[in-house]
This record gives sequence, C-alpha cells and structure tokens, in this order.
Amino acid sequence: MRSWADPILVLHHILLTLVSLAVSQPDFLYHFCVQTGGNSTTTYRNNLETLLPSLSSNIDNYGFYSSTTGNNSDKAYAIVLCRGDVQLDLCRSCINNSTRKLPQLCSNYMEAIGWYDYCMLRYSNKSMKGILSDTQIFYMWNKENISSGADEFNRTLANLFDSLREEAASGGNRRKFATKIATVPDFSRNIYGLMQCTPDLSRQDCNNCLVMATAMRQDCCIGKPGGRVIGPSCNFRFETYLFFNDTPVVTPPPVDAPSVDVSPSPPGKDDKTIIIIIVIVVVAASTIALLVMLIFGILILRKRKQRKLMERLGTLDEAISTDEISVPESLQYDFDTLYIATDNFSDSNKLGRGGFGVVYKGKLPNGQEIAVKRLSLNSGQGEVEFKNEVMLVAKLQHRNLVRLLGFCLQDRERLLVYEFVINSSLDHFLFDPVNRANLDWERRYKIIGGIARGLLYLHEDSRLRIIHRDLKAGNILLDAELNPKISDFGMARLFMMDETQGYTSKIAGTYGYMSPEYAMHGQFSIKSDVYSFGVLVLEIISGQKNIRFQNGENEEDLLSYAWKSWRNRTISDLIDPVLRYGSSPMSEIKRCIHIGLLCIQDNVADRPTMASIVFMLNSFSHTLPIPSEPEFFRQHNSYNQDMPLLRGYNSEAIESNNSKSISIHASINETSITELYPR
Repeated sequence: MRSWADPILVLHHILLTLVSLAVSQPDFLYHFCVQTGGNSTTTYRNNLETLLPSLSSNIDNYGFYSSTTGNNSDKAYAIVLCRGDVQLDLCRSCINNSTRKLPQLCSNYMEAIGWYDYCMLRYSNKSMKGILSDTQIFYMWNKENISSGADEFNRTLANLFDSLREEAASGGNRRKFATKIATVPDFSRNIYGLMQCTPDLSRQDCNNCLVMATAMRQDCCIGKPGGRVIGPSCNFRFETYLFFNDTPVVTPPPVDAPSVDVSPSPPGKDDKTIIIIIVIVVVAASTIALLVMLIFGILILRKRKQRKLMERLGTLDEAISTDEISVPESLQYDFDTLYIATDNFSDSNKLGRGGFGVVYKGKLPNGQEIAVKRLSLNSGQGEVEFKNEVMLVAKLQHRNLVRLLGFCLQDRERLLVYEFVINSSLDHFLFDPVNRANLDWERRYKIIGGIARGLLYLHEDSRLRIIHRDLKAGNILLDAELNPKISDFGMARLFMMDETQGYTSKIAGTYGYMSPEYAMHGQFSIKSDVYSFGVLVLEIISGQKNIRFQNGENEEDLLSYAWKSWRNRTISDLIDPVLRYGSSPMSEIKRCIHIGLLCIQDNVADRPTMASIVFMLNSFSHTLPIPSEPEFFRQHNSYNQDMPLLRGYNSEAIESNNSKSISIHASINETSITELYPR
C-alpha cells in the first residue's frame, strides 16, 4: 500500500532535480579533455550517457567505484573517487556535478578527467582499472612564502610525506587514504597532510605514484606553506591549517545488520493535514514553473555567450582544418617593430646561429627584452599551416621551456619571438674554464632535473607530443637563477620535415648527441631524446664536450671514457675536478652517471622513458638496472689508430639526405593532453 507522503516525495525529488539543473555547476579545480586518436562515436556517447548517471548511486562510504557499459571499441569505462574524509551525501553530490559538467566541457573527446575538491571523475574508451597513470597532473600552491625556519619545515614535511605514503599505500582494495598532523619545532603552525591513491592500485604502484607526486613538489611548492599535486592515480596536499575532516567517515553497516523501518506513520484524518498538503503542492508547482523559466533563460544566455566566444576565438579543430585562421592579436608582431627592436638585425645584437636560423636580441617599445629567431627560408609550409603550428607551440608553457611569445610573417620572412633568457646557453658555462666554476653540484643537479621535467612535458604531458631531436647544451638556456629552459622544441613541426611515423629522410640535429638509430637510419622516437639527454648528463658531470677531450697526453671520446670508467670502477675520474674536490655528494653524482649510461644504451627498448628518469632522479631508494655495454665502445676498442681524429665541437645543426622507402601506418603528430601548471 502506498504511503500518503508519496506525492510529496515525488515533488521533492522533482524540485531537487530542477534546482540542480538550473543552477550552473561549479568549475572544476582542473580538467583535461584527452584526444585519443579520434572523436567519440555516437555509440560511445550513448554508452557514456548510460554509464555516468549510475555512478553516484552505486558509490558507497569507501568513496571509490568503477564501472563499464557497452562492447568492443565503443565500450565506455568510468572511475569515480571521493576524498577519503568526505561523507557519502557530499560525495554523491560532487559526483553528480562531475557527471553533468565534464561531458559538456569535453563533448567531442573519448577520454576526460575532472577534479573537484572532494571528488574525481575519469572516463575513457579504454580500461583504466588498476593501471598507474603519471600523466594529466596539475599543481596548486599557497601564495604565501615561509618567512623563517624553512629548513626545519622541509625536514618535517619530508618525514610527514614518508609517513603518509606508507599508510596510504598499505590501505586495502577499497580505500588507500591517509591524513596526519605534524608539529614543526620553533614554528608557529602545524602541518596538515593528506595523501590518497585510487584503491585499485597495488601497494607498490600506490607508493611509486606518491613518490613521483611528492618529487614534483619542487616544481610548485618549495618555500610555500601549502600545496598539492593531483593526478589520476594519486594526490597529496599539505597546508598549515586544518583542511580535512578529522571525524572518521561512517563505514557501511554489516550485511547481516538488522533493518530499521523509518517510513512515516500515517496521519490523522483531519482537515489541517489536507490543507497542508494542498499548500505544499501549490507552492511546489509555482516553484517548478519559475525554475523552468529560469532554465530556459540560463540556456539562452549560455548559448549566446558560447556563440560570441566561438566567433571571437574559433575552435582548435576549425583552426587546424580551415583555410582561413583567426590568430589572436597578441601572437602577431609587425615586421617593422621587430626590425627596429633588433637594430635592423645588426650583428651586434646577434645571440647565435642554429640549424633553423639566426637569433637576435631585441627590445620592444615598452622596454620588454625579446629574442627574435629569423628562420631560414626553406620551410615547406604555407602561411596558414605555419600560423597554426605557431599557435599550437605557443600554447605549450612549462617553467623549463623557453616561451614562444609570437611570430611575424611578411613576404618570405618568418620570425619567431621568444622570451629573452639572460644567461645565454648552458655550453657557455659548462665548457668555459672560468664560468664552469659557477656551476657547483647543486646547480648542475638542478639543471639536470629541470631538463628532465621539460622533456617529460614535451613527450607526455603537452598538447602535442613533441620529439625535440636536437637536444644539446647549446639549446639549453639559463635564466637569472640558472634554471634551465629548453629552446627550439617546436622547430621540427614548424619546418615539416619529410617524415612519417618514426622515420625521416632528412636528419636534423647535432652529431655526438644523436642516437645511433637516428644518425644512421633516420629512425626517431622519444627514446632519441632520451639518448641525447644521457649525453648531456655526462657532459654536465664531466664538464667535457661529447666529441673529444684531452685527458693527460691522450684524447678521449666522452661516452667511451664514461663507459670505461664505469666498467673499471674508476668513475671518479670522469667527474669534473670542480666537483671532485669540493663538498659535492659523490653518491648523488655517481647515480646521475649511472642514469646517463642507461640513457645511451644501443637498444632503444632498454633506455628508460623520461617519466622513469624523473622518478630515478628523485627516488634514491629505487635500485637502478645495470646498463649494457654500448656498441660505440666495442667499435672504439677496434678503432684504427692511424685514422685522423675528429677535432673541434660542432654546435651547428646538420642535415644529411638519406633517402629510403619505408611504409609506416600513422602520423607522428599525435595530440596529447595537458597544460602547465598542470605539469
């Protein structure tokens, strides 16, 4: 028999639904729309629309739920995770917001992820359960600075992280979550910390994820009293105020717990009850009518706002596919302005020359210093394509990349405008006997780490997957604090090399830094950059150029000498005397040499990825694999001593025509996912 309260309950649910639809959903802390190779199909969208509304009702007090709907390639997968200290009703409300907002923001994408303070929603056309993901990561931090006691604060925070990581990783398959409070001696405030993994991860994967996340703290939060790093598989946060709920979340009752009847008892048959019901119905009906009108009003305003935004900016797809392009004015520079800024491209303002053109220093009328690259005249792109590539590369921003400010096109002239980096390039410090003394180990280690994070961003976290292909000391610029910034990272795209996926008939790069498979066969990949990074690490540690250097009365090849020193356990001979006789941590230096040797292995599959390298640089408890003997060392041992030695140092980019006919399936220009900060 139905209760008298049923009509009111129905009206109540309708009212709540209308309110939630009428009120604009709050913005995510951050979200990513991930392009996985194609737009979502109708079948996939239908599966997703079926799956998402069911997530909030199926989640329990543990705050984690994963599900799937559909078949084959159109199958939709979803994961939701609520913060471990959040009550169930707030968790479900957060998930409801996510499932409504994220598909709107990422309507044409197969994969997306969004975070609120209390929950995360992630969906894809591929299974994600139990898989550690170290991409789509972003940072947030407190704007304040720690005014005093920073060293003690950092020590306490490191201990807090270790404790939180151990507790979170040791959680079960329904919750991996930990909160703790730490007291800093002689500090007026406590530190409050929180860590969490998706509970489908293994203990080891959770631990590794949190190790990598805490290592990224140096990208955002050093010297800050609060910050967080948030990713798909794990996250952490610390503050000097209580930001989490210190009351335990109620766990679900046992399966055999007795049920309690909480349905209302029927009312008496008096007129007052009937009047109350009538009033409620009338008020509810009036409210519903007003809300419906409000919904239509909001939808109309949103449509108008979106239409104006699209007219002003255009979408990325339109920018790539149409013959006409709308370029933001801030990216376009007038040729005469740059001509005057560089004093008519005078030699006195020349900063250097590379394989893609000459770089000049300039100053704009507003006093801003810039670097202007006057490109060679052999680009194979038309004007529209060139503008598109510049706009895409300009969107890539990371603290370890030189920022592209804009461009200029006039007749055949193509100019790129970059931020001016004051301390020139790394080779001016590293290979200069006087300047090298300014690079103590702390600075060199900071430079190695910064280059690694910049490459990781290009390979895995940027909107475009970019393979640099000319990573060298001359393309690493140093700012006022000697922080490294990778330059020329979009040149291969801008010049449209004659290439298919993984192969090119024009080798662009610098001998000595090129991987064997790239130099000899034109085969490139992200592992080509890893090889160049390994060479660069050995240069930074030894202070020697990678071609030949003088060792007593003998000339040595740096890479062969590094391997020989490793094999003979005389690795200290490889280290720059500036470091060897100082107070540098030798174990840290030797570990970096070890990483460098792993990067220059001949077998492409044996070389680590940049994600692994960043992890190795920040996790000293991780045991490194043994590097294999490089082919160049075996060849060097049978080297004809009568052959003339290659002397000097080639800092110019080179090209060699090495035509071949190779059939490959896909294009290299695969779109990726993130912006910084996100990472």
